[in-house]
Amino acid sequence: MSIELRVPQLPESVSDATVLSWHKQPGEHIDQDETLVDLETDKVVLEVPSPQSGTLTTIHFKEGETVQADDILGILEAGAGTPARQEQPPETPQADKEAPALSPAVRRLVKESGIDPSTIQGSGKNGRIVKSDVEAAIAAQKSGSQTERAVAPATPSPPPAAVATGRIEERVPMTRLRKRVAERLVEAQQTAAILTTFNEVNLQAISDLRVKYRDEFEKRHNVRLGFMAFFVKAAVEALKQYPIINATVDGDDILYHGYFDIGIAVSSPRGLVVPILRDADQLSFAAVEQRIKDFGAKAQDGSLSYEDLTGGTFSITNGGVFGSMLSTPILNPPQSAILGMHSIQQRPVAEKGEIVIRPVMYLALSYDHRIIDGRDAVQFLVTIKQLLEDPSRLLLEI
Repeated sequence: MSIELRVPQLPESVSDATVLSWHKQPGEHIDQDETLVDLETDKVVLEVPSPQSGTLTTIHFKEGETVQADDILGILEAGAGTPARQEQPPETPQADKEAPALSPAVRRLVKESGIDPSTIQGSGKNGRIVKSDVEAAIAAQKSGSQTERAVAPATPSPPPAAVATGRIEERVPMTRLRKRVAERLVEAQQTAAILTTFNEVNLQAISDLRVKYRDEFEKRHNVRLGFMAFFVKAAVEALKQYPIINATVDGDDILYHGYFDIGIAVSSPRGLVVPILRDADQLSFAAVEQRIKDFGAKAQDGSLSYEDLTGGTFSITNGGVFGSMLSTPILNPPQSAILGMHSIQQRPVAEKGEIVIRPVMYLALSYDHRIIDGRDAVQFLVTIKQLLEDPSRLLLEI
């Protein structure tokens, strides 16, 4: 029985997708629920499983082509028989059997490098193989190859005339995510009146708290106590005091949000993504740290879902992890403000008439001046500064 393999319903606001990679070719056998093809959308990679066991007979869309919901991707001849061809060595079926456990990003890297995933020790949750595991295996493989070449008989170097000269260029198409990010950034610049206000925060009190309770916190909650939880909590309290910062422009109206869904900018192999901490005001410090940790892991192995990336009323981005001292973050539409964190530096600070050295961070708040006045933006950032410099305020909500 022939089965039409169709593009599933795409997430809301996503009109089409790109065929990222086929995991089977015509004539190859596939088991039910085994991933057949990956589709890349503006936000996430969708895995399309096989509805039944059988043999893939036809592919209608090649890798790189654009598809829409309900398009016919290919034809499957149903039946749980043996594969149509058995050209692979005995190890290959086992590797294929394990392949669905890999995320799309990891599978792509494994395919490009030619490394057998069964030889890689996973460091992710429940032994899951993540991108860094594959990269380490590739590095080890290259190191071994270089060693072999070092002991092999030297081959004569090509004459100078044979060496390629000139300036090399390479054209690489943008990923859908990169194109979408580019569109949204331009949209933000063209539609919003973006201003940025700055301040600095003395993080000595938070640093002392982390040192004092770090081990006990990690032992109890099985997650590290980082700076981000303090910033999320401070941002939520400041948003409660200045709700206009949490609002959005909707036509000629201002839409105030009575909830606090905080976007956390995360770097991924496919580009910048902003997963959402929903109802952040109801999360504990441990819950915030755990979810951010999970977001980072999912971003690296390409397993963030569309729901993880949808919505958000305010965003936080931390350029400090890359060494940034100061920057002006761009709004994440339709949000009206974004908080930029930066690197922590030991700086001289005046305290009680004395100069002392303290860990200081510069903060930046970019905001949409169409609905947010400078006074509100400045006072919002000052509130965050006060909450972080005296963390007891977070407990007392003052």
